[in-house]
Amino acid sequence: MTVVRFPLVSQLDPKEVLAVLTDFGPTRAEVWPTIDAAHFEVHELGDTWAEVTEGTAAAWERARYEWEPAGDTVTVTTLDSKLFGAGGGWVFRMTPEGDGTRVDVELTRQPSTVKGRMLAALLPLVAPASLRKSFSGPLQAK
Repeated sequence: MTVVRFPLVSQLDPKEVLAVLTDFGPTRAEVWPTIDAAHFEVHELGDTWAEVTEGTAAAWERARYEWEPAGDTVTVTTLDSKLFGAGGGWVFRMTPEGDGTRVDVELTRQPSTVKGRMLAALLPLVAPASLRKSFSGPLQAK
């Protein structure tokens, strides 16, 4: 199992960050650079959870998002993935900081293939910078 942790500082307040992370509307693929419309599908959606498939042809995953409307954490559990098996996922913890929000991101991957194991070994080296960049637009983060 590979775990990668890194912080972001968003110009948005915590409620706005929560709203961006949990907006599964038709513009999600336009907002997030790591999601293309052909690999985005909302399977089920509740008030405090969603089950979605999102990503690209190269790297997609089906995941369950869970959150509390007044909470500070979004948990994403991987149900299936092209590169990694079930288990693992994401945790986003939001803390007010100045006029914005500190977002502590934790990514956990459970490789299920040889290719997945090779990619998981590289994640600690490349993921923080790459993911910071992909989150910077949607979360208005530095």
